[in-house]
Amino acid sequence: MIFLAGRDRYTQRTLLRDVHDRLTRQAGCEDVRYHPSRRRPRYVIADVDPTPFLSDSYDAATARLEVRFWYPAGVDHEYYRINWVEPERNLMLGFHQDADHPDLGPCHIQLNYEDTPVDRHSASFLDAHPLAVLNDRLQQLPTALGSIRWQDGQPSLPTWLG
Repeated sequence: MIFLAGRDRYTQRTLLRDVHDRLTRQAGCEDVRYHPSRRRPRYVIADVDPTPFLSDSYDAATARLEVRFWYPAGVDHEYYRINWVEPERNLMLGFHQDADHPDLGPCHIQLNYEDTPVDRHSASFLDAHPLAVLNDRLQQLPTALGSIRWQDGQPSLPTWLG
């Protein structure tokens, strides 16, 4: 058996290139780029015009998508964070599949406001190719964003069913 050094980084780089290409074709996504650089990608970031992206009028003028996939050692599936960020409202809604909150299971949806988590709920574990996961989460995003409730200037996320 032959082990190729750095295979995980190659796999991650290839996947992030595919994510970049996918978001480049997504309506409303503009200025799709790698972070911190094309040579050492860790995230794919896209500036978003919410109206064509969500196929509806939306309260924010601009937003940003931040997508990261990675393969931790000793885990039989990929980890990811797919975050919708609204800088003007200091709001973030993200699907996270990682080990950060084991009480919620392998995947959760998280709402942050003013850089502080305000709600987290368990989300379905999607056992699929990462690009299929990305597509599913992007399709769920309008429903998730529409379920945010504001009361006294504070957002909350009711129990997530996805």
